[in-house]
Amino acid sequence: MALLTAVIIALWGFGLAVWWKVHIPFNFPCNIPKIPIYVSLLGLWSDLGQDEIYDRWLRKPLEQHGAVRFWFAGRWSILVTRPQYLTDLFRNENVYAKGGNQKKIPWSVLATLLGDNIISSHGDSWRLYTSIMKPGMTKRNFDCRPLINTSRKLVELLLQAQSHTVAGEGVMINPLILRYAISVMGQSFLDVDFQCLEDLQSPMLAVQTTIKRSIFKPFYMSFPVADKYPALFPSRKRAFTLVRRFESLLYEIIQNRTRTGSKKKHDARNNQVVHMLEEALKEGKITEKQYRDNLKITFIVGHENTQLLLNSMFYQIGSNQEVQDKLRDEVNAANIANPTADTVNKLPYLTSVIYELLRLYPPISQLTNRVAVSDAMLGNTVRIPVDTYVGWNAYGAHTSSANWGPRAKDFIPERWGLSVEEMQLNFRRETIRGTFIPFNAHMRKCLGQAFVLLQMKIAIFELVRCMRWTVDPNYKLKLPGAGVLAPVGCKIIFEEIQIREPVSEMETLAENNTLYDGGDL
Repeated sequence: MALLTAVIIALWGFGLAVWWKVHIPFNFPCNIPKIPIYVSLLGLWSDLGQDEIYDRWLRKPLEQHGAVRFWFAGRWSILVTRPQYLTDLFRNENVYAKGGNQKKIPWSVLATLLGDNIISSHGDSWRLYTSIMKPGMTKRNFDCRPLINTSRKLVELLLQAQSHTVAGEGVMINPLILRYAISVMGQSFLDVDFQCLEDLQSPMLAVQTTIKRSIFKPFYMSFPVADKYPALFPSRKRAFTLVRRFESLLYEIIQNRTRTGSKKKHDARNNQVVHMLEEALKEGKITEKQYRDNLKITFIVGHENTQLLLNSMFYQIGSNQEVQDKLRDEVNAANIANPTADTVNKLPYLTSVIYELLRLYPPISQLTNRVAVSDAMLGNTVRIPVDTYVGWNAYGAHTSSANWGPRAKDFIPERWGLSVEEMQLNFRRETIRGTFIPFNAHMRKCLGQAFVLLQMKIAIFELVRCMRWTVDPNYKLKLPGAGVLAPVGCKIIFEEIQIREPVSEMETLAENNTLYDGGDL
């Protein structure tokens, strides 16, 4: 009898502890709906994509109320999509501070991977990192040669892979896109060639492939408390080891690299982010840990956004030959052999296609990384208690009929306007309004935004003029259940086409001369 009593008490205590962990805090707002906790856990047993999950459980309450109570990363938070709430959230950094994983779940694998960096930091730390790194991310004179060369190498690899497949079967594109994206990021921000395009055995490629496959498991994303006990969860012990291996490898490669940067080494305009971090470390402005953390975030963000967006681009444009043909006609009409930033930035249809890709396939579709530093009223409507995390869902804001009309979920590049100037104006207007947030907004908008747009323009320029592609007829669109947004396992069938040479090669060389300083492409 005593044993039975002890078991009952233990079970009761365990049940109470679980209830206390998962119950909604008593001070949470009651005027917005609660999304059942199981919705956040669907990735554990369901293969539903986040578009399906959003449409079935989130779209109606979010479009009606603008905000919901939502379970994420082991706690209840507030998730918003209404433009009024988003602009309030993004504008008031002093109220809704950045609270990255290093503060939210400091013991976790994710916190170990990302550390304290320019994206997730707040206050003096963020201002310090920004003062050091911003010039290398927002400069106007990015060297386009790495973008062109790697894009052409990607074309070559895709066609080569197609030649080795069975007739009528597509190529799995993501592994090749990953190699391309890491290569561009390394040459443009870290002054290093990771050799991912040339060498399938590249150590960094191997580590990244394993990290992406091993770390982001739905159970541990929903219950990061498990990361406190790696001895009980061997997969997390391996994850910690993998993260430390990545950091050590990255640091070693950076320290021992053969510089690939500009010949004008003393010209600050040609400095890359890594040069600025190295100088700050040398001068004592940042610690060794801060240096390493910001190297890691530059590596990760510098390649992942483009990797995801290119996957979406191949699927979307491969599904719509009319869009692809129109892009190809515009590129050929430009009559340019070697595109420059000035060249691609003047192409209106190319610009509109990329904007529309970002609208329907925002690479980071949902993020919960703001924390209220005091009690607040979001949009003067929703009470946010102090220390509450607030997140946003870009996919929801971008596909809301209230924001984008009855065809909000359709791919319509023409919605952005006719001229590049009109498109850029609409881009800025919708970002300020909170209806278009692929790069966040206001004070903390992505510093690499302009580079990503340039990289995408040059990549698509080279891709459409060298080949045409269609989606493998056996592939059905599948989006991940949470986190990032891009087609999973997408297969594409490629066909090489004749490159239309410019009318006057001498004119092309003259046009590119100032940017490339007479160097060979």
